[in-house]
Amino acid sequence: MKDIHEIFTIFKEEFPAINEVHEALGREIHEKSGPLSEKNRWLIKVAISGASGHKIALETHVMRAREAGATDEEILHTLLLLIQTTGFPTFMEAYSVFKKML
Repeated sequence: MKDIHEIFTIFKEEFPAINEVHEALGREIHEKSGPLSEKNRWLIKVAISGASGHKIALETHVMRAREAGATDEEILHTLLLLIQTTGFPTFMEAYSVFKKML
């Protein structure tokens, strides 16, 4: 997948060894550590990045969730679940990122 954020491309060029270790850990956890489907894993990552306020990660995770077969309705439902746990302002930040991606 092409990087959607230039800063990530720059990081990979500047720190290739660190990036490789980071990517390997991500593959191990994401692909080999449990029974969740790929789509569900990416929806969980949408929720985590949205709840954490990590906009760059949220954009990446929304794209990956879509690639894994998640619909925009499923992604929006995932974001709506933030309201009761992390609060309405956190949801609105994540929702604004999502809406800009439509």
